[in-house]
Parts: sequence; structure tokens; C-alpha cells
Amino acid sequence: MEKVLMRNTDLRVSRLCAGCMGLGGGWEMEKALSGAEERQAREFVEAALELGINFFDHANIYAHGRAEAVFGKVLGQMPGLRDRIVLQSKVGIRWAGDPSGTPQRFDFSYENIVSATDAILKRLGVEYLDILLLHRPDVLYEPEEIARAFAVLKSAGKVRYFGVSNQGRAMVEHIQSLLPDPLVANQLQMSLLHHGFAESVISFNQASAGYPDGWEGLFEYSRMKGVSLQAWSPLDRGALSGGDQAKLSETARKTAVLVKRYADERGVPSEAIALAWLLRHPAGILPVLGTTRPDRLAACARSLEVTLSREEWYSLFEAARGRPMP
Repeated sequence: MEKVLMRNTDLRVSRLCAGCMGLGGGWEMEKALSGAEERQAREFVEAALELGINFFDHANIYAHGRAEAVFGKVLGQMPGLRDRIVLQSKVGIRWAGDPSGTPQRFDFSYENIVSATDAILKRLGVEYLDILLLHRPDVLYEPEEIARAFAVLKSAGKVRYFGVSNQGRAMVEHIQSLLPDPLVANQLQMSLLHHGFAESVISFNQASAGYPDGWEGLFEYSRMKGVSLQAWSPLDRGALSGGDQAKLSETARKTAVLVKRYADERGVPSEAIALAWLLRHPAGILPVLGTTRPDRLAACARSLEVTLSREEWYSLFEAARGRPMP
């Protein structure tokens, strides 16, 4: 799989990222990792590497840290692997009961960013992360504290680059204004069924905008500033590629039919078409795959064989939005 240079960095990453949320065997807070969970993690990593995927995405909340812990065991079993991959993780979400009696919340304080990153490195058994993202917006964020935490982590050699997740243009610009180095990534929910980034463009100057607030100018800003756009849940949990369609809307079902038609015409899995729709965008969207199954990773990798025409791209978009272009 071709590696591309991530803008604002010296990192060469695969065009697909392997998301690690499904590792760790569940969400229990206190439970020893089992042999089955360790085998799953190793098979997942080996399958990703076999496909040429070198970019792995974590977050400290995934399985309450167990996803990172089991990935760390795989790293320990495969000498030299750390130097061959790009590791990304996220901090900022804190569960209810952390510590006892507290609610679920978001925490971009200096203390939490630094301590949570230290805990990630310990679980992974590594000395540094290539990229650290701030997970979901903290309403009480103070950019000065974020800047101080980033400076400490970078000077200590614990994090090379920084980014955000699920954040709009105004917040990104505010945080960036206090940082000496550019933010390198923003991870957002994007897919055929979550296409607000595209709808915000074509809805301009229309009587009734049909997109979620917050997308205005974000893509343009990111492209101008070299911020990598990463798509989480790019397959909508399998909705368009063999998942349970009984729960889908009529619009989503019709979209799934068109996805399958294009897939059958090319002899590729439906996953390949749904991902190719994101990959066709000139912003260089990087899908973060949510599956840990080797067979589905392989199906997703077929997306790199597909280049949708402009007409096919718009046909899929029109199907997903459920109405003609304006």
C-alpha cells in the first residue's frame, strides 16, 4: 500500500488507518487480558501490516485502556515493530467515576493531558507517540493550558505532533493561535451517510441549508493549513456493506443498493466503494477503519483499487442525501 507524506509532518502513512477501538475484549474496567484477546490483537496487527497499513489509531478510553494495553503486548512480541508504524492516540474524555463520584466529562486541563499521555505510553510500552489528538471538545478548555501541556510533552520527547478530534474551525483556530507548531490532524465522523462536510458546500445560498451546524469553512481551513482530515466510522458500522439494513432509512437502503451495484460492476466488496467515495475527495481524507477482523480489513483495502468518476461520486452523494442536487 502506498505511503503518503502527512502534511505538516515528516510521517509517511498508509492511505487507510487501522482503528484499534475493537481491541481489548470489552469495556470492563477491571479484568485481566485473556489469551484470546491477545491473539485477536496480534492477528489484527499482522493482517494490517500484510495489507501495507502502517498507521494505528488509539484513544485512552477504548476498552478503558485495555485496547492500548493489549496492543502494547503485541509490540513487545514483535521486536522492531514500533519503528515501522505510526502510532496515534487521543486524550480528553473522562468516564463517570474517574475518580469515584465524578460525572462523565471532557478535560483539556494541563494536568489531565500530561498524566493521560503518560498513562498511554505506559500501556503501549513505548517512549513516544507520533500523534496525540484532543478527543471531543472540552467546553471549559483554556488554550494556554493546552499549549503548555503540548510544549512539555514535546520537549520531553513523548509526543512528536498534535491534533484534535471532533472540533470545528473556530475552536481549532483558537487553539492553533497559541501553538508554535501547526496542528496536524482533525478526526471527524465522515461517510456517505454522514456527509455534512459535502452538504455544507452545495447548500450555500440555498433557502434551507441541509447540513449540521459547524461544518462551515472547516474543510477549506484544514486544506489551507495542511490539517489532515481523518474520518471515523467511515463505513457507518457496516450499514452500507452488509450490516443490518432493516434498521436503515429508505434513503440509506437505496444508497446501499447503489453501492452494491458499483461494487458488483468492479468485482470489489461494498466496503471498497463506500471508502472510495471518501478517498475521491481532493482533501485527502484518511479513513480510520473500525473493524479488527482481518477479512474486513482486506475488503477495505480493495478501496485503493477504485477511482470513482465524478458522475459516480455525485450519484452516490445524491442517493445518500435523498434528493437531487440543488
